[in-house]
Amino acid sequence: MKYLSEYREPKIIKSLISEIKNTLTKEWNIMEVCGGQTHSLLKYGFDEIFQPKINYVHGPGCPVCVTSVELIDKVIYLSQKQNTIITSFGDMLRVPGSDSDLLHQKSIGADIRVVYSPMNALEIAENNINKEVVFFAVGFETTAPLIASTVDLAYNKNIKNFSIICANVIVPPAVEFVLSDKESKIDGLLAPGHVCTITGLKDYVNISDEYKIPVVITGFEPYDLLQGTLNCIKLLEKKKFAVVNKYTRSVTQNGNKKAIEIMNSVFKIVDRNWRGIGIIPNSGLELKENYTSFNAENKFKIPEFSKSEEKECISGLILRGLKKPYECKYFGKECTPENPFGATMVSSEGACAAYFKHKVNYNNQN
Repeated sequence: MKYLSEYREPKIIKSLISEIKNTLTKEWNIMEVCGGQTHSLLKYGFDEIFQPKINYVHGPGCPVCVTSVELIDKVIYLSQKQNTIITSFGDMLRVPGSDSDLLHQKSIGADIRVVYSPMNALEIAENNINKEVVFFAVGFETTAPLIASTVDLAYNKNIKNFSIICANVIVPPAVEFVLSDKESKIDGLLAPGHVCTITGLKDYVNISDEYKIPVVITGFEPYDLLQGTLNCIKLLEKKKFAVVNKYTRSVTQNGNKKAIEIMNSVFKIVDRNWRGIGIIPNSGLELKENYTSFNAENKFKIPEFSKSEEKECISGLILRGLKKPYECKYFGKECTPENPFGATMVSSEGACAAYFKHKVNYNNQN
């Protein structure tokens, strides 16, 4: 299968759907970890096709959604300083902080620029030597290597006016946090293909062994998700667990060694506060000591901010797989993409945004 259209071929999709239905004898809860997988599952209606035998549980795989309020407040604080340019991926601009967001700050005069790569931010710094350029570094293991490369390049080029607010998080500790929750009823996992492209399979082998659940590495196209679901169901029905890689066109056993090397040379692992969830040990990335001059929190001596979050928002329960977006009384009413209560309604990978976009019936019911 070489072309995108083949991963959406109707005959193949119908065949896989039929095979899954014929394999099912029990009801199973399968968590898709990545927000991109959530959007695809809802877009193609797979969440409804296999009901009630398969309940897809939406996981914490949205880095924008889990970026803490206090980190957003720190970036907003920096945006209000003179001679400062804030650079960020576009989907961070509307994520609420305590009292504001970056888009509002931009509307009242802050110099905030959307970039598509941290290298764009570094280029802005080189072209504006009299201003401080700060990149809001958000993402999982997928973005971390490029961010690390950018910081390392800035270090080697001795660029003094570039720094980052590091909000990068790593997926496996969050998955373990969710699985260890006493309320969790997850039977199997569809693991994130893009993350595993970087990291390989080791972390997920450990998770599968510890929690005795099947883990299938999968992509985001209909064929990928159905293959992942089928392999997960086959293992569950046989009462077996293992890690199966069904995203072999991108994921290898050991991942991308060069990406891992640069990531590990620039970043260290730290505890990190996940929005709506709390502190997850060893789940964040922070710059190592020799790159401290590029840590904006230290460079600008940013004060600590409160960790208050929107009380009305149940995004934490959604990210932990304990609630669905339509179970929130504000979903589709007070809380919409134009007026979001929480990050899961803002982000392009957020579960609430996925339901709002793809599930008109839920919007009408609520």
